[in-house]
Amino acid sequence: MPLKFTKMHGLGNDYVYISLFDQHVDEPAALARAISARHRGVGSDGLILVTPPEERDAHVRMIVYNADGSRAEVCGNGLRCVAKLAYEHRLTRANPLRVQTDRGVLSLDLALDAEGRVTEVRADLGVPILEPRRIPVALEGDRVVSKPIAVEGHTLLMTCVSLGNPHAVFFEPELSRVPLKEWGPQLECHPLFPERINVHFVQVVRRDFVGMLTWERGSGITRACGSGASAVCVAGVLNNLTDRAIAARLPGGQLELEWDQASNHVFMTGPAEEVFTGVWAPG
Repeated sequence: MPLKFTKMHGLGNDYVYISLFDQHVDEPAALARAISARHRGVGSDGLILVTPPEERDAHVRMIVYNADGSRAEVCGNGLRCVAKLAYEHRLTRANPLRVQTDRGVLSLDLALDAEGRVTEVRADLGVPILEPRRIPVALEGDRVVSKPIAVEGHTLLMTCVSLGNPHAVFFEPELSRVPLKEWGPQLECHPLFPERINVHFVQVVRRDFVGMLTWERGSGITRACGSGASAVCVAGVLNNLTDRAIAARLPGGQLELEWDQASNHVFMTGPAEEVFTGVWAPG
């Protein structure tokens, strides 16, 4: 059956979005692998299904599949795009808009232009998860902060944070010297991470500004990772390397992050863009 889809991105972290308000998908994992293929499909970092919510206090639900067909609990850049799609395609006109995720129901504030289009989204990603067993990481203790891990004969210091999905953050003096294609997949599948992990290398430029590179679980190198940048914000504070409010420069652009001390919630602000719409009718 042909499926209507929308291609969107947040700072180049691109996904195919399919609304299930009036359509049905039988095998979403297989569809994710096919539609995400860069040369034989639409091309994306994964597939996000937008569905009616099951939670009464949510307006829509998002279900995230990585490019390899595996599930992800949440996607920060995808979350902002879901809000833009839901608002502009009139699935809801709520603002703030509440999205049900596997992380829980998350609240998003939408900035609108004069024509009522969503230009920027501020997302409340909730309280960061730091306990190793809940991230999960196979280490003892109440936090994983600056812990050594070996990769290709190098000892790296990692800090682990979950925002519904797991992240390992590594602070390095120079990003240009990080062999991301080699280290990324090895760290993603390291035995310490029973559900694999998203990998981020970070260079602190100032206490309020960092650069970062990402290897995403199930997708590989991506141009941006919103939940990853949020995890970097938390990790920077835990290591006393950054302030609670920072800007993060990613290959696809810049995000604003804040780990609010009063609420203990992490907030992410950035753009969302619609690229095109189409119909998926393979074969």
